[in-house]
Amino acid sequence: MINFDLTEEQTALENTVREFVQGEVAPHIKEWDEKQHFEKSVFTKMAELGLLGVCIPEEYGGAGFDYVSLGLVCEELEACDTFLRVVMSVHVGLNSLSLLTWGTEEQKQKYLVPQAKGEKLSTFGLTEPNAGSDVIGMKSTARRDGDDWILNGEKMWISLGNTADNFLFFCWTDEEKRKNRDHSGMSCFIVERDFEGFSSGTLHGKMGIRAGDTGYFTLQDVRVPQENMLGMEGEGFKIAMFSLENGRYTVASGATGVIRACRDASVSYANTREVQGQTIANFQLVKQKIAEMQADYEMCRLLWLKAGFQKNEGRSSAKAASLAKWQATTRSETAASMAIEIHGANGYTNDYPVERYLRNCKAAVIYEGTRDIHTLMQADWALGLKKEPKARVGLPAFKANA
Repeated sequence: MINFDLTEEQTALENTVREFVQGEVAPHIKEWDEKQHFEKSVFTKMAELGLLGVCIPEEYGGAGFDYVSLGLVCEELEACDTFLRVVMSVHVGLNSLSLLTWGTEEQKQKYLVPQAKGEKLSTFGLTEPNAGSDVIGMKSTARRDGDDWILNGEKMWISLGNTADNFLFFCWTDEEKRKNRDHSGMSCFIVERDFEGFSSGTLHGKMGIRAGDTGYFTLQDVRVPQENMLGMEGEGFKIAMFSLENGRYTVASGATGVIRACRDASVSYANTREVQGQTIANFQLVKQKIAEMQADYEMCRLLWLKAGFQKNEGRSSAKAASLAKWQATTRSETAASMAIEIHGANGYTNDYPVERYLRNCKAAVIYEGTRDIHTLMQADWALGLKKEPKARVGLPAFKANA
Protein backbone atom coordinates (compact mmCIF):
# COMPACT_ATOMS: atom_id res chain seq x y z
CA MET A 1 0.00 0.00 0.00
CA ILE A 2 1.25 3.47 -0.88
CA ASN A 3 0.95 5.97 1.96
CA PHE A 4 1.49 9.64 1.16
CA ASP A 5 0.99 10.80 4.75
CA LEU A 6 3.93 12.19 6.68
CA THR A 7 4.75 10.78 10.09
CA GLU A 8 4.01 12.88 13.16
CA GLU A 9 7.73 13.53 13.53
CA GLN A 10 8.07 14.68 9.92
CA THR A 11 5.07 16.99 10.23
CA ALA A 12 6.47 18.47 13.43
CA LEU A 13 9.85 19.00 11.73
CA GLU A 14 8.18 20.66 8.74
CA ASN A 15 6.27 23.03 11.03
CA THR A 16 9.38 23.81 13.05
CA VAL A 17 11.32 24.83 9.96
CA ARG A 18 8.41 26.90 8.67
CA GLU A 19 8.17 28.77 11.97
CA PHE A 20 11.92 29.31 11.99
CA VAL A 21 12.11 30.88 8.54
CA GLN A 22 9.05 33.05 9.11
CA GLY A 23 10.37 34.34 12.41
CA GLU A 24 14.13 34.52 11.85
CA VAL A 25 14.62 35.05 8.11
CA ALA A 26 11.54 36.33 6.27
CA PRO A 27 11.50 39.74 8.05
CA HIS A 28 15.11 40.39 6.98
CA ILE A 29 15.62 38.63 3.66
CA LYS A 30 14.77 41.62 1.47
CA GLU A 31 17.45 43.72 3.19
CA TRP A 32 20.03 40.92 3.12
CA ASP A 33 19.37 40.37 -0.57
CA GLU A 34 19.66 44.08 -1.39
CA LYS A 35 22.92 44.46 0.51
CA GLN A 36 24.32 41.08 -0.61
CA HIS A 37 24.74 40.37 3.09
CA PHE A 38 25.51 36.86 4.29
CA GLU A 39 24.03 36.45 7.77
CA LYS A 40 26.03 33.59 9.23
CA SER A 41 24.21 33.73 12.58
CA VAL A 42 21.20 32.10 10.89
CA PHE A 43 23.12 28.84 10.78
CA THR A 44 23.66 28.90 14.53
CA LYS A 45 19.89 28.73 14.92
CA MET A 46 19.66 26.01 12.27
CA ALA A 47 22.22 24.03 14.25
CA GLU A 48 20.23 24.46 17.45
CA LEU A 49 17.21 23.01 15.67
CA GLY A 50 19.29 20.03 14.51
CA LEU A 51 18.87 20.89 10.83
CA LEU A 52 22.57 20.76 9.94
CA GLY A 53 22.64 17.09 10.84
CA VAL A 54 19.01 16.27 10.18
CA CYS A 55 19.58 12.87 8.51
CA ILE A 56 22.90 12.01 10.16
CA PRO A 57 22.63 9.19 12.75
CA GLU A 58 22.52 10.27 16.37
CA GLU A 59 25.71 8.34 17.10
CA TYR A 60 27.55 10.87 14.91
CA GLY A 61 25.92 13.95 16.39
CA GLY A 62 22.94 14.14 14.04
CA ALA A 63 19.19 14.28 14.58
CA GLY A 64 18.60 10.81 13.12
CA PHE A 65 15.76 11.71 10.75
CA ASP A 66 15.32 10.00 7.39
CA TYR A 67 16.00 11.29 3.87
CA VAL A 68 12.40 12.35 3.26
CA SER A 69 12.85 14.63 6.26
CA LEU A 70 15.94 16.12 4.62
CA GLY A 71 13.77 16.92 1.59
CA LEU A 72 11.07 18.46 3.75
CA VAL A 73 13.64 20.75 5.39
CA CYS A 74 15.02 21.82 2.02
CA GLU A 75 11.56 22.58 0.62
CA GLU A 76 10.65 24.72 3.61
CA LEU A 77 13.94 26.60 3.62
CA GLU A 78 13.90 27.47 -0.06
CA ALA A 79 10.27 28.51 0.06
CA CYS A 80 11.73 31.43 2.03
CA ASP A 81 15.06 31.93 0.24
CA THR A 82 17.51 29.81 -1.71
CA PHE A 83 20.56 30.69 0.37
CA LEU A 84 19.10 28.70 3.27
CA ARG A 85 18.68 25.53 1.23
CA VAL A 86 22.12 25.90 -0.34
CA VAL A 87 23.80 25.25 3.01
CA MET A 88 21.80 22.02 3.33
CA SER A 89 22.96 20.93 -0.12
CA VAL A 90 26.67 21.49 0.39
CA HIS A 91 26.96 20.91 4.13
CA VAL A 92 24.65 17.88 4.46
CA GLY A 93 24.04 16.48 0.98
CA LEU A 94 27.47 16.85 -0.60
CA ASN A 95 29.84 16.78 2.36
CA SER A 96 28.43 15.16 5.51
CA LEU A 97 26.61 12.29 3.79
CA SER A 98 29.82 11.56 1.87
CA LEU A 99 31.76 11.43 5.12
CA LEU A 100 29.11 9.14 6.59
CA THR A 101 29.46 6.76 3.65
CA TRP A 102 33.15 6.87 2.76
CA GLY A 103 34.83 8.12 5.90
CA THR A 104 36.86 6.09 8.38
CA GLU A 105 35.70 6.02 11.98
CA GLU A 106 38.47 8.48 12.84
CA GLN A 107 37.34 10.86 10.07
CA LYS A 108 33.74 10.64 11.23
CA GLN A 109 34.66 11.48 14.80
CA LYS A 110 36.97 14.32 13.81
CA TYR A 111 34.88 15.92 11.04
CA LEU A 112 31.38 14.47 10.76
CA VAL A 113 30.38 14.81 14.42
CA PRO A 114 31.09 18.56 14.70
CA GLN A 115 29.49 19.13 11.30
CA ALA A 116 26.31 17.27 12.26
CA LYS A 117 26.13 19.29 15.47
CA GLY A 118 26.58 22.50 13.48
CA GLU A 119 29.80 23.40 15.25
CA LYS A 120 31.58 23.42 11.90
CA LEU A 121 30.30 24.31 8.42
CA SER A 122 31.43 22.30 5.43
CA THR A 123 31.29 22.38 1.66
CA PHE A 124 32.31 20.56 -1.51
CA GLY A 125 35.04 21.46 -4.00
CA LEU A 126 34.59 19.92 -7.44
CA THR A 127 33.91 22.75 -9.92
CA GLU A 128 36.86 24.71 -11.29
CA PRO A 129 37.18 27.82 -13.48
CA ASN A 130 37.41 25.63 -16.59
CA ALA A 131 35.73 22.43 -15.42
CA GLY A 132 32.06 22.17 -14.51
CA SER A 133 30.01 19.49 -16.26
CA ASP A 134 33.30 18.14 -17.62
CA VAL A 135 34.56 16.86 -14.27
CA ILE A 136 37.47 15.02 -15.88
CA GLY A 137 38.67 18.36 -17.26
CA MET A 138 39.66 19.60 -13.81
CA LYS A 139 43.32 20.52 -13.23
CA SER A 140 43.76 20.22 -9.46
CA THR A 141 46.46 17.77 -8.43
CA ALA A 142 47.95 15.98 -5.44
CA ARG A 143 51.43 14.43 -5.27
CA ARG A 144 52.91 12.20 -2.62
CA ASP A 145 55.54 13.51 -0.24
CA GLY A 146 56.41 10.89 2.32
CA ASP A 147 53.32 10.14 4.40
CA ASP A 148 51.60 13.32 3.17
CA TRP A 149 50.10 14.70 -0.02
CA ILE A 150 50.83 18.12 -1.52
CA LEU A 151 47.64 19.62 -2.98
CA ASN A 152 47.39 22.35 -5.60
CA GLY A 153 44.37 23.74 -7.41
CA GLU A 154 41.54 26.26 -7.54
CA LYS A 155 37.83 25.62 -7.05
CA MET A 156 35.20 28.08 -8.29
CA TRP A 157 31.48 28.70 -7.70
CA ILE A 158 31.66 27.07 -4.30
CA SER A 159 28.73 27.67 -1.95
CA LEU A 160 30.11 28.61 1.49
CA GLY A 161 33.49 28.85 -0.21
CA ASN A 162 34.58 31.80 1.91
CA THR A 163 32.80 30.63 5.07
CA ALA A 164 33.07 26.87 5.53
CA ASP A 165 35.52 25.30 7.94
CA ASN A 166 35.93 21.96 6.18
CA PHE A 167 36.16 21.17 2.47
CA LEU A 168 36.11 18.11 0.24
CA PHE A 169 38.77 18.64 -2.43
CA PHE A 170 38.75 16.53 -5.60
CA CYS A 171 41.93 16.26 -7.63
CA TRP A 172 44.15 14.07 -9.76
CA THR A 173 46.53 11.76 -7.94
CA ASP A 174 47.71 9.94 -11.08
CA GLU A 175 49.21 12.17 -13.76
CA GLU A 176 49.24 9.48 -16.44
CA LYS A 177 45.53 8.79 -15.99
CA ARG A 178 44.82 12.53 -16.07
CA LYS A 179 46.46 12.74 -19.50
CA ASN A 180 44.30 9.84 -20.67
CA ARG A 181 41.15 11.30 -19.09
CA ASP A 182 40.77 8.17 -16.98
CA HIS A 183 38.67 9.14 -13.97
CA SER A 184 40.12 6.31 -11.88
CA GLY A 185 43.08 8.62 -11.34
CA MET A 186 41.02 11.03 -9.23
CA SER A 187 40.94 11.11 -5.42
CA CYS A 188 39.27 13.11 -2.66
CA PHE A 189 40.75 14.80 0.41
CA ILE A 190 39.36 16.48 3.51
CA VAL A 191 40.89 19.95 3.82
CA GLU A 192 40.61 22.37 6.71
CA ARG A 193 40.50 26.14 6.28
CA ASP A 194 43.47 26.72 8.55
CA PHE A 195 45.80 24.41 6.58
CA GLU A 196 48.82 26.44 5.45
CA GLY A 197 48.52 27.45 1.80
CA PHE A 198 44.72 27.63 1.82
CA SER A 199 43.01 30.85 0.71
CA SER A 200 39.47 31.80 -0.31
CA GLY A 201 37.28 34.67 -1.45
CA THR A 202 33.70 35.66 -2.23
CA LEU A 203 32.24 36.23 -5.70
CA HIS A 204 30.21 39.42 -6.13
CA GLY A 205 27.77 40.65 -8.76
CA LYS A 206 25.63 37.51 -8.85
CA MET A 207 22.21 37.61 -10.45
CA GLY A 208 20.62 35.78 -7.54
CA ILE A 209 21.21 34.06 -4.19
CA ARG A 210 22.68 37.38 -3.11
CA ALA A 211 22.16 36.63 0.57
CA GLY A 212 24.40 33.59 0.25
CA ASP A 213 28.15 33.13 0.21
CA THR A 214 29.31 31.89 -3.19
CA GLY A 215 33.05 31.93 -3.57
CA TYR A 216 36.24 30.18 -4.51
CA PHE A 217 39.16 28.64 -2.73
CA THR A 218 42.73 27.97 -3.72
CA LEU A 219 45.25 25.44 -2.49
CA GLN A 220 48.91 26.27 -3.02
CA ASP A 221 51.25 23.50 -1.89
CA VAL A 222 48.89 22.52 0.91
CA ARG A 223 50.25 19.60 2.92
CA VAL A 224 47.55 17.09 3.83
CA PRO A 225 48.15 13.88 5.79
CA GLN A 226 47.30 10.51 4.25
CA GLU A 227 44.60 9.99 6.88
CA ASN A 228 42.66 12.88 5.31
CA MET A 229 42.11 11.02 2.06
CA LEU A 230 38.41 10.17 1.83
CA GLY A 231 37.92 6.66 0.52
CA MET A 232 40.73 4.91 -1.33
CA GLU A 233 43.13 6.44 -3.82
CA GLY A 234 41.41 6.52 -7.22
CA GLU A 235 37.87 6.62 -5.80
CA GLY A 236 37.43 10.38 -6.13
CA PHE A 237 35.16 10.27 -9.19
CA LYS A 238 32.99 7.59 -7.61
CA ILE A 239 32.65 9.66 -4.43
CA ALA A 240 31.85 12.80 -6.44
CA MET A 241 29.04 11.07 -8.37
CA PHE A 242 27.62 9.65 -5.14
CA SER A 243 27.72 13.10 -3.55
CA LEU A 244 26.00 14.73 -6.52
CA GLU A 245 23.12 12.26 -6.27
CA ASN A 246 22.47 13.53 -2.75
CA GLY A 247 22.97 17.14 -3.83
CA ARG A 248 20.47 16.79 -6.66
CA TYR A 249 17.91 15.47 -4.21
CA THR A 250 18.27 18.55 -2.01
CA VAL A 251 18.13 20.89 -5.02
CA ALA A 252 14.98 19.18 -6.30
CA SER A 253 13.14 19.44 -3.00
CA GLY A 254 14.30 23.03 -2.56
CA ALA A 255 13.17 24.05 -6.06
CA THR A 256 9.77 22.55 -5.27
CA GLY A 257 9.61 25.02 -2.40
CA VAL A 258 10.16 27.86 -4.88
CA ILE A 259 7.19 26.69 -6.94
CA ARG A 260 5.05 26.67 -3.81
CA ALA A 261 6.24 30.13 -2.80
CA CYS A 262 5.41 31.48 -6.26
CA ARG A 263 1.97 29.92 -6.09
CA ASP A 264 1.27 31.30 -2.62
CA ALA A 265 2.47 34.80 -3.52
CA SER A 266 0.38 34.76 -6.69
CA VAL A 267 -2.75 33.58 -4.88
CA SER A 268 -2.38 36.29 -2.27
CA TYR A 269 -1.85 38.99 -4.86
CA ALA A 270 -4.63 37.79 -7.16
CA ASN A 271 -7.12 37.83 -4.30
CA THR A 272 -6.35 41.45 -3.39
CA ARG A 273 -5.41 43.20 -6.66
CA GLU A 274 -8.47 44.82 -8.27
CA VAL A 275 -8.81 45.67 -11.94
CA GLN A 276 -12.02 46.87 -13.59
CA GLY A 277 -13.90 46.56 -10.34
CA GLN A 278 -12.96 42.97 -9.54
CA THR A 279 -9.99 41.04 -8.25
CA ILE A 280 -7.73 39.54 -10.89
CA ALA A 281 -8.43 36.14 -9.31
CA ASN A 282 -11.54 36.17 -11.51
CA PHE A 283 -9.54 36.47 -14.74
CA GLN A 284 -9.23 33.18 -16.60
CA LEU A 285 -5.61 33.59 -17.72
CA VAL A 286 -4.54 34.42 -14.17
CA LYS A 287 -6.31 31.26 -13.03
CA GLN A 288 -4.50 29.30 -15.72
CA LYS A 289 -1.09 30.39 -14.44
CA ILE A 290 -1.98 29.58 -10.85
CA ALA A 291 -3.39 26.21 -11.90
CA GLU A 292 -0.13 25.40 -13.69
CA MET A 293 1.86 26.31 -10.58
CA GLN A 294 -0.37 24.09 -8.48
CA ALA A 295 0.04 21.15 -10.86
CA ASP A 296 3.81 21.65 -11.09
CA TYR A 297 4.12 21.81 -7.33
CA GLU A 298 2.21 18.59 -6.79
CA MET A 299 4.13 16.75 -9.52
CA CYS A 300 7.56 17.91 -8.39
CA ARG A 301 6.83 17.11 -4.75
CA LEU A 302 5.88 13.57 -5.75
CA LEU A 303 9.10 13.27 -7.77
CA TRP A 304 11.40 14.23 -4.93
CA LEU A 305 9.37 12.17 -2.45
CA LYS A 306 9.89 9.14 -4.69
CA ALA A 307 13.65 9.74 -4.65
CA GLY A 308 13.55 10.11 -0.86
CA PHE A 309 11.54 6.90 -0.51
CA GLN A 310 14.12 5.02 -2.58
CA LYS A 311 16.93 6.43 -0.44
CA ASN A 312 15.06 5.36 2.71
CA GLU A 313 14.80 1.84 1.28
CA GLY A 314 18.54 1.66 0.63
CA ARG A 315 18.01 1.73 -3.13
CA SER A 316 19.77 3.88 -5.68
CA SER A 317 17.96 7.16 -6.32
CA ALA A 318 20.22 8.28 -9.16
CA LYS A 319 17.51 8.18 -11.83
CA ALA A 320 14.73 9.52 -9.59
CA ALA A 321 16.85 12.32 -8.13
CA SER A 322 18.00 13.36 -11.61
CA LEU A 323 14.43 13.51 -12.91
CA ALA A 324 13.24 15.38 -9.82
CA LYS A 325 16.09 17.89 -10.06
CA TRP A 326 15.56 18.46 -13.78
CA GLN A 327 11.81 18.96 -13.56
CA ALA A 328 11.66 20.92 -10.30
CA THR A 329 14.32 23.43 -11.30
CA THR A 330 12.87 23.91 -14.77
CA ARG A 331 9.33 24.33 -13.47
CA SER A 332 10.42 26.66 -10.67
CA GLU A 333 11.83 28.97 -13.32
CA THR A 334 8.51 28.87 -15.17
CA ALA A 335 6.54 29.43 -11.96
CA ALA A 336 8.62 32.47 -11.01
CA SER A 337 8.18 33.99 -14.45
CA MET A 338 4.41 33.49 -14.34
CA ALA A 339 4.27 34.90 -10.81
CA ILE A 340 5.93 38.10 -12.00
CA GLU A 341 3.41 38.37 -14.83
CA ILE A 342 0.53 37.96 -12.39
CA HIS A 343 2.00 40.77 -10.27
CA GLY A 344 2.41 42.96 -13.36
CA ALA A 345 4.67 45.97 -12.91
CA ASN A 346 4.76 45.31 -9.16
CA GLY A 347 6.38 41.96 -9.86
CA TYR A 348 9.29 43.71 -11.55
CA THR A 349 10.27 45.39 -8.28
CA ASN A 350 11.60 44.02 -5.01
CA ASP A 351 8.55 45.31 -3.17
CA TYR A 352 7.28 41.77 -3.76
CA PRO A 353 9.35 38.57 -3.40
CA VAL A 354 8.63 37.07 -6.81
CA GLU A 355 11.43 38.87 -8.63
CA ARG A 356 13.87 37.44 -6.06
CA TYR A 357 12.46 33.97 -6.65
CA LEU A 358 13.19 34.32 -10.37
CA ARG A 359 16.74 35.56 -9.80
CA ASN A 360 17.43 32.81 -7.30
CA CYS A 361 15.96 29.87 -9.16
CA LYS A 362 17.96 30.44 -12.35
CA ALA A 363 21.15 29.06 -10.80
CA ALA A 364 19.52 25.74 -9.97
CA VAL A 365 19.08 24.78 -13.63
CA ILE A 366 22.88 24.99 -13.88
CA TYR A 367 24.45 23.54 -10.73
CA GLU A 368 24.35 19.87 -9.70
CA GLY A 369 24.21 18.96 -13.38
CA THR A 370 22.78 21.35 -15.95
CA ARG A 371 19.29 20.99 -17.35
CA ASP A 372 20.89 19.69 -20.56
CA ILE A 373 22.94 17.05 -18.72
CA HIS A 374 19.85 15.69 -16.97
CA THR A 375 17.90 15.66 -20.22
CA LEU A 376 20.55 13.44 -21.77
CA MET A 377 20.77 11.23 -18.68
CA GLN A 378 17.02 10.61 -18.66
CA ALA A 379 17.06 9.84 -22.38
CA ASP A 380 19.90 7.35 -21.89
CA TRP A 381 17.97 5.58 -19.12
CA ALA A 382 14.83 5.46 -21.27
CA LEU A 383 16.77 4.12 -24.26
CA GLY A 384 18.54 1.50 -22.20
CA LEU A 385 21.92 3.08 -22.84
CA LYS A 386 22.43 3.73 -19.14
CA LYS A 387 21.79 1.30 -16.28
CA GLU A 388 20.93 2.29 -12.72
CA PRO A 389 22.30 0.14 -9.88
CA LYS A 390 19.64 -1.47 -7.72
CA ALA A 391 21.45 -0.82 -4.44
CA ARG A 392 23.01 2.34 -3.13
CA VAL A 393 26.49 2.37 -1.62
CA GLY A 394 26.92 2.91 2.05
CA LEU A 395 24.18 5.10 3.53
CA PRO A 396 21.89 3.55 6.14
CA ALA A 397 18.31 2.80 5.16
CA PHE A 398 15.30 4.13 7.07
CA LYS A 399 12.68 1.56 6.21
CA ALA A 400 10.88 2.03 9.51
CA ASN A 401 10.29 5.70 8.71
CA ALA A 402 9.55 5.39 5.00
